[in-house]
Amino acid sequence: MKLERLLSIIILLLNRRMVQAKELADRFEVSVRTIYRDIEAINGAGIPIVTYQGTNGGIGLAEGYRLDRNVMTNDELAAIVTALRSISTSYGNEQHVQLMEKINSVVPPAYFEEFQHKTSRVLIDYSPWDGNERLRPKLQLLKESVDRCLIVGFVYSSAKGEVSHRVVEPHTLILKGRQWYLQAYCLEKDQFRLFKLKRMKTLEITPGRTFIRRELPAHESVTGQSSSEPSPVTQIVLRFRADTRHFAEELFDIEELVAVGDGGWQVSKAYPEDEWLYSFILSLGHHAEVVEPLHLREIIASRAEQIAKIYRNDNTT
Repeated sequence: MKLERLLSIIILLLNRRMVQAKELADRFEVSVRTIYRDIEAINGAGIPIVTYQGTNGGIGLAEGYRLDRNVMTNDELAAIVTALRSISTSYGNEQHVQLMEKINSVVPPAYFEEFQHKTSRVLIDYSPWDGNERLRPKLQLLKESVDRCLIVGFVYSSAKGEVSHRVVEPHTLILKGRQWYLQAYCLEKDQFRLFKLKRMKTLEITPGRTFIRRELPAHESVTGQSSSEPSPVTQIVLRFRADTRHFAEELFDIEELVAVGDGGWQVSKAYPEDEWLYSFILSLGHHAEVVEPLHLREIIASRAEQIAKIYRNDNTT
């Protein structure tokens, strides 16, 4: 990911007087052109980097420059390590480990014990309970294609069950709602699209095909937004029985639960009405009942009846 690469370059230059661009490109498995773009970004952030020409030339920090507390404090370094540890639960690789080691190496010895305490107070685990071993090869391949601007192809199954072969320019990997997505420019649809990694099959880099990154349209500049029309939002009311309050508290904030006259509990929430919502409500089983709206109640009742027919071995329609 670009942020960790920039941080790694900065810390590397703090510890070495000069590094060649080719060495950095090889280390981070990107092109030399990408390294020079990174250098421009670091310069733009106020950290002066200079390039030295000639046989013994390379890239280095301006003479006398030091990354002091006005730029990055110990607490800020601790926040970076905490974020990296959390990201590594779902998107870990050797570069994360190396970067955390580098940051640890610049922490003053007198502060190290407190630093270790601060970096272990919070861990946000993004990984699913069943692991994500099948996703890791996809993530690694897409990370390489994003970094090197390589076109990829895959077979994609949409949420509607439509199967198609896609060829795309990978733009950004997005972790949203515990699911990984690829934001990419689809050459078939001629626009940016959001693809769920779990719906991809036979993912591969297209040999010899590269691309120049495109500007995201304004309406897609927010992380995770898609050009497709969003599902209409529906205000729903769910009722839980008195003896299933603990179940409701696992799903909703306790302050969202409102007591009702029969000893039960109700919660009112707005959700996009789509297949996910139907599946979510059905997953609540007998613990919850849709009170409003009426049309949603009828949809859930119909689907529950279809499920009941399957388990009764009743094939009548």
